[in-house]
Amino acid sequence: MKLIMDDGGWSPYLAGALVGVLAIVSAWATTQWLGKTHYLGASTTFVRAAGLLEQPIAADHVAANDYFTETKIKIDWQFMLVLGILLGALISSKMDGSFRIEHVPPTWEKRFGPSVGKRAAGALFGGAVAMIGARLADGCPSGHGLSGMMQLSISAFVALGLFFGVGVVVAHFVYRGGQS
Repeated sequence: MKLIMDDGGWSPYLAGALVGVLAIVSAWATTQWLGKTHYLGASTTFVRAAGLLEQPIAADHVAANDYFTETKIKIDWQFMLVLGILLGALISSKMDGSFRIEHVPPTWEKRFGPSVGKRAAGALFGGAVAMIGARLADGCPSGHGLSGMMQLSISAFVALGLFFGVGVVVAHFVYRGGQS
């Protein structure tokens, strides 16, 4: 098995195994240090970040919001994990020279053209749809998939199967649909 692929990226098998190790270590560490097991997930962090950004502007609205009352706006270990993912991706892309602000991947360019703005709009729309779905499902793919499967949760297996299935359909529609 190659650890580094021909394009300079990591082997998906190595990356997957390391994410599995991270999930196990995070469950163990949070149990040891926080007294309660917390599993990997990220969608709640984005909602908390929205609350943190909104608080200085509309503190009364945030205080009266049932979701923020239940979820609590705070910077916790999960918030720091998400910041670490962002920082780690930035550092690694700088180190291997792949960091580009105005980069349009060849597959996207072939299907939709070279517009950075169109790609940004697509990413924003896709991110909004994914976040709405994660909130409706009470968790994100990493929460349901990685953490739920660690617990052998049937609903996690179903959710992950649906994530992949719908992803395949959408990818087929976006990258192959409409081409002549």
